[in-house]
Amino acid sequence: MELSGFSEEQLDVREAISKICSKFPDSYWAEHDESAAYPHEFHTALAKDGWIGIALPEDIGGAGLGISEATMMLQTISQSGAGMAGAQSIHANVYATQPVAKFATEEQRKRMLPKLISGQWRACFGVTEPNTGLETLKLKTRAVRCGNEYRISGQKIWISSAQVASKMILLARTTPLEKVKRPSEGLSLFFIDFAKDAQGLELRRIKKMGGRAIDSNEVFFDDYRVPVDSLIGEEGQGFRIVLHGMNAERCLLAGEALGLGFVALEKASKYARERIVFGRPIGQNQGVSHPLADAYMNLEAAKLATYHATRLYDASGKDSSINQHIVGVACNSAKYLAAEAAFSACERSVSLVIGLDITSMLIASRS
Repeated sequence: MELSGFSEEQLDVREAISKICSKFPDSYWAEHDESAAYPHEFHTALAKDGWIGIALPEDIGGAGLGISEATMMLQTISQSGAGMAGAQSIHANVYATQPVAKFATEEQRKRMLPKLISGQWRACFGVTEPNTGLETLKLKTRAVRCGNEYRISGQKIWISSAQVASKMILLARTTPLEKVKRPSEGLSLFFIDFAKDAQGLELRRIKKMGGRAIDSNEVFFDDYRVPVDSLIGEEGQGFRIVLHGMNAERCLLAGEALGLGFVALEKASKYARERIVFGRPIGQNQGVSHPLADAYMNLEAAKLATYHATRLYDASGKDSSINQHIVGVACNSAKYLAAEAAFSACERSVSLVIGLDITSMLIASRS
């Protein structure tokens, strides 16, 4: 990957994260994926050096950097060979905490975030539901206020890291859809204790063919009770608040996709240089080299879109001319373009080494 144009801070992040990732070789990730064991050691290593709080304020123990640097961190993790398993072990604690840091009260920020930064707590993100995966405004999980508590009922699905999380950042409807003027109203954001042995909460792990190092889950709430001070920001304004986290998520996911694509091409290019057929490397054949070059150019283009989006996201907090619509367009575009480029790069890389890959489990296939 071409590194020109990145800031000194981004390059410093890349170097520091690369050193941590070098302690976790491909074999570590292959073993954890096969055994479905969570990469606790990797999470601990990042938390030890404060990286989980990379984009959180310094006054609560964070590094005070931006989503631009956080995206570089996630790309570096993904590109190291950790893939989505390494990225997913921490990324919700980076993006889902953004709305908490921005909209929570000072007391809430100091109570909720420092232990996530230190790694003592882990959080999962509760938005997706079985029948409203893309239609966030129609989610059905309810949070009803009763005195000094909210009672939550509903279902979430595909919740990553719920097996190891002790907290959840939850989006739920506090006013029924039929009683609001606009669908975006009546949703509220909560930072809740995720007590798996508590009454009213049930967790079911989803069996997966791949990506098994990070658990995915169904979560069922049945009159699950949380205190009123779990509410982040104003009741009914949760959709506007959570977008601050979703745009950050799109940037991080774009960076992760770039990492997958670039490492796949690195492995495939190395194989193309070393594999000799009819007396010369197969990479000298245009039928091999041109598809890889095409994939590389698409990744470079997606990289520009990705880090353009991160700059807009970071600048939006200081420049009033950069509104959330502008940020949303850039972040969504970056996620789509990076995902498309990464898929093509991985597909072509696996196609090139497919015979060897079946036996040796090259990183391209896990990407």
